[in-house]
Amino acid sequence: MSKTITRRRFFEDSLLAAASAAAATGMVPMLRPQSALAQVSANDKLGVMVVGCRSRGRDHIGGLSANPRVTVLYLCDPDPTTISEASINAIAEKQGGIKPKVIKDMREALSDASLDIVSCASANHWHALTGVWAIQAGKHCYIEKPGSHNIHEGQALAAASKKYNKVVQIGTQCRSNKANIDAVEFTRSGGIGEVKFARGLCYKRRPSIGPLAPNTGEYEIPATVDYDLWSGPAPIKPLTRPNFHYDWHWQRLYGNGDMGNQGPHQADIARWHLGVDRFPNSVITYGGRLGYQAETKDDNFVDAGDTANTEISIFDYGDKCMVFETRGLETPELKGPGDKGRGAKVGVIVYGSDGFLVQIEYNFSVAFDLEGNIIKEFRGGGDHFADFINAVVKGDPDAVAATARCGALSAGLSHLGNISYYLGENNKASGDEIRKRLADVKSLDDNEKTLDRTLEHLIANGVDLAKTPLSLGPMLRFDPVKEVFIDNAEANAMLTREYREPYVVPVIS
Repeated sequence: MSKTITRRRFFEDSLLAAASAAAATGMVPMLRPQSALAQVSANDKLGVMVVGCRSRGRDHIGGLSANPRVTVLYLCDPDPTTISEASINAIAEKQGGIKPKVIKDMREALSDASLDIVSCASANHWHALTGVWAIQAGKHCYIEKPGSHNIHEGQALAAASKKYNKVVQIGTQCRSNKANIDAVEFTRSGGIGEVKFARGLCYKRRPSIGPLAPNTGEYEIPATVDYDLWSGPAPIKPLTRPNFHYDWHWQRLYGNGDMGNQGPHQADIARWHLGVDRFPNSVITYGGRLGYQAETKDDNFVDAGDTANTEISIFDYGDKCMVFETRGLETPELKGPGDKGRGAKVGVIVYGSDGFLVQIEYNFSVAFDLEGNIIKEFRGGGDHFADFINAVVKGDPDAVAATARCGALSAGLSHLGNISYYLGENNKASGDEIRKRLADVKSLDDNEKTLDRTLEHLIANGVDLAKTPLSLGPMLRFDPVKEVFIDNAEANAMLTREYREPYVVPVIS
């Protein structure tokens, strides 16, 4: 163990009892001076805990353990079998023999004085609470996107970062990539003329997650999972999906569908190009979870997911506009205006008066003139984790590429779009009915053309729109200053959730 770690552990043993008590009561200890890390030098070692060690969590482990200023001290997951002995040994080899400790409950480690950073890649419904608890205990945070499961949580995480002066980096990695930094500078300086409209795209094939379990106990929770802890802020419910891990993304108690999974990346870039650092004035969504009856060749099939796999949201910012399109069925890419230039499936199209720009990949964008001729290409990646560590060393929450507030706004678009969809889920509508409604919706898009493309896409995938029509959500007006819906109590109730004690995301002022 390094001298630095030993020095900074000098009162660890005396705190273990406090940590255990905190875990038992749900209270989060605040034992560390809030300015303690402001003086950390680039040569010091920062202790890290990674919460959520599957899938993206492995990237957190790899990205952070590769940094010479970091020591991974804890790996935390309510299913510890997701952490292999080989992974532990590989980390230890990088760290001069220091093995991370495996725990189930993050609260067991929050009183450890050598722990400086909590990095979260758990299920969405845990993201904000992980961050708030960590910040209250004096830690800095890297929080995977979306930084919140609802609007309130994004507000709470941003407020905690500000109140306790802690660095929070949201995992929208595109913010650190040179290609996007240069592309945004280009569009914001007039490279494609005046920019008022951008379209985010998540055209990502998502098969059915399997049949919904109609009977309690039909699907068994893995014996290795601490289900009470995994459920956390959410109510404890029977498992209704075949695959416990990952497929929670498509159940709204835990995830936010692909609009809130992949979507925050592209919504973030679209918002960045538009230069809008607030919530929109209104949102309306149409969509559905469609196509799996055709996929399974069973008209009675009910997929276990309850989030939309086809979702179009229109966000009005007054003089600017954003549209976000989610498609989970097979689909071709979308090109620029007039079907010109390059296309994208998971990306952004930015529309200017003199041209357009397409973000084709995370680290590759191309600007075109109105005829589809290339004006300029933008390439280059970045290191989002290093950006975060640099900000921690500086002790500056504003030094990261994607602050908690930035993440709250970008994920918040997903939440607003989903709220319109959920409120209109039972309002089934034909294409003509949706077309008639959209004729009155303020937008800088061709609403009818986008609708027609969506209908053609569904029909091409075998969807019988007479049997399984789209749902049309209400137009919801939003106050971007107070950050509440206007004259809609039902929508405002969905800005937060009913939390299960002690897993409550507090209001922080």
